[in-house]
Amino acid sequence: MTPDESERSDQPAQSDQSNGCEQPTASERDRVRDRDREYRAESETGREPDYDTCPECGGRLEHDPEHGERACTECGLVVDEDEIDLGAEWTAHSAEEQQERSRVGSPVTPTMHDKGLSTEIDWRDQDARGNPLSTRQRRKMQRLRTWHSRSQTDGTQERNLRHGLGEIDRMASALGLPASIRETASVIYRRVIDENLLIGRSVESVSAAALYAATRQSTSARSLDGIVTVARMDKQSIGRTYRYISRELGLEIEPPDPTDHLPRLCSVLDLSTEIEQQSRELLEIAIAAEAISGKNPVGLAAAAVYAGSLLCKEKVTQSSISEVASVSKVTIRNRYQELLDLHEQTQLRER
Repeated sequence: MTPDESERSDQPAQSDQSNGCEQPTASERDRVRDRDREYRAESETGREPDYDTCPECGGRLEHDPEHGERACTECGLVVDEDEIDLGAEWTAHSAEEQQERSRVGSPVTPTMHDKGLSTEIDWRDQDARGNPLSTRQRRKMQRLRTWHSRSQTDGTQERNLRHGLGEIDRMASALGLPASIRETASVIYRRVIDENLLIGRSVESVSAAALYAATRQSTSARSLDGIVTVARMDKQSIGRTYRYISRELGLEIEPPDPTDHLPRLCSVLDLSTEIEQQSRELLEIAIAAEAISGKNPVGLAAAAVYAGSLLCKEKVTQSSISEVASVSKVTIRNRYQELLDLHEQTQLRER
């Protein structure tokens, strides 16, 4: 080897030393590689790694609860992210709040007959690993489900409560009502049970009447015809029961407002915001003129939607509106012209 070649061969080592970087030895590289391979294998199987060292540099890993991450304190490598927060979903600012809000399991809800404090046996005949049960085990599980169901309802009143709340949940799901209305209807039904108003009346009619009363107390209005479509009783029975429980329980229910039906009709018909605003303006003029007394609020809302589409010069048929609103086309024809006349008279007075 010539002196020039030996000088060139020494240049990389001199450069590394001048930069102050020491190359890791072969044993250190193998150790880091083995640690990284072990971490990847355990991550693919879904198990939590059982070490607290970084797979890259061997530094200490530290958990960050604010961001849900676990990162290395030396090189900053994020090992775990998007961790599940197993803490409470509420915040306590004092020891009293901590004691009042602390609980185990899901929150108490009035929509269930036991307020969500009981357990349930799964209906699937499978074990913990998903394997099917044998014939003998399936028969045993069926007997356990039967006795479990009987033990949850002790007495006629408890069975009526469970049946009625199940009916409310079924009808509310079919109508797409929010959870707040379901809870209000469940509270009304519980009051009916507590005051012994269920005697002589069917559970289906009382549960439908309670749901109708809950919709009347909220802004998500539903007509009685809409309740009848998902109920198991006729309109006359539900209406009679609704008037009875509202009188006996002293429910504070305001007169129906036709403007509460506009968002649902315009949403189902996929109409523009201009039509909804114009329809609301027509109904507000009719309310100010006291021209809605004794008239079906759903029919008024349907007629306002049709009149608003005419004023906005957008084509919406009476058949499509009547189908969504569950009113006849004759009702729409009789009401929309009255709304247009009131709107025209208001414009003339303003001029």
